[in-house]
Amino acid sequence: MLWALVILILCGMPGRDVPHISFLEMVSFDKFVHAGIFFLLILLIIRGFLLQISFIKLKQNAKFIALVICVIYGGLLEILQGTIFEGRSADVFDFLADSFGSVLGLLMYKWVERNFLVRFIK
Repeated sequence: MLWALVILILCGMPGRDVPHISFLEMVSFDKFVHAGIFFLLILLIIRGFLLQISFIKLKQNAKFIALVICVIYGGLLEILQGTIFEGRSADVFDFLADSFGSVLGLLMYKWVERNFLVRFIK
């Protein structure tokens, strides 16, 4: 939840307040950032769903539900950027980068769990 709030704050900042690095903009660094933050978001959501014991269906369908949440959240953020957040605009390619990062995180979850999560977070 905390990471989702961080994403909301970052996406809600006026464009003029977001640091610009010219050579990184040439390689669409922004899209890598979007993919990266959603990659981490889905990993955290899946892990949280798998560790909880109150809702069996949520645990059984953790990956699918996490993917749906991430894609909807990415879409809602773009809608908010286009309608409410000052100095921001909606970008379908940002949404696609968010979704790509989410899918990549979903596909790599087992590898990340095996190599990082089990060692550092129990």
